[in-house]
Amino acid sequence: MADKLEFFVEELKKKNASWVREVRTGHGEMTVVVGRDDVIDVCTFLRDEHTFDMLADLCGGDLGPEEEPRFAVNYHLFSTVHHNRLRVKVLLSEDDPKVASVTSIWKTANWHERETYDFFGIIFDGHPDLRRILLPSDFDGFALRKDYPLRGYEPYSLN
Repeated sequence: MADKLEFFVEELKKKNASWVREVRTGHGEMTVVVGRDDVIDVCTFLRDEHTFDMLADLCGGDLGPEEEPRFAVNYHLFSTVHHNRLRVKVLLSEDDPKVASVTSIWKTANWHERETYDFFGIIFDGHPDLRRILLPSDFDGFALRKDYPLRGYEPYSLN
């Protein structure tokens, strides 16, 4: 499986070597770390040229307030044609947690980006309706950040 996935990484490098910042493999899966300014080009290329036609999931992650870059956005891509999975990852700093929205590439990104914004505070530039989706609109903070208090902030704390 890894050999098949290496083909897609090599294709990315052929198209634009600067897109691929790092490649991570493990458990038969491959992750391609790309720059936030390249995510639209990379995702469009993988969709159009290599039939990664499905965004299976998009999720955020907080590596911790002591880490830099602090945040990660993972794009789990799937091809319904050749049944391959590939993860694209973008790392973001705490000072500027912004990345372009991929809703123009995959419509399903709409909900996933809103959820990631809701829980981590990551901004998706160009999103058509970036607002909280699961937490109340007046919720204070971002509940899945590692520095969020375990009991929350008032008035939502569980005294």
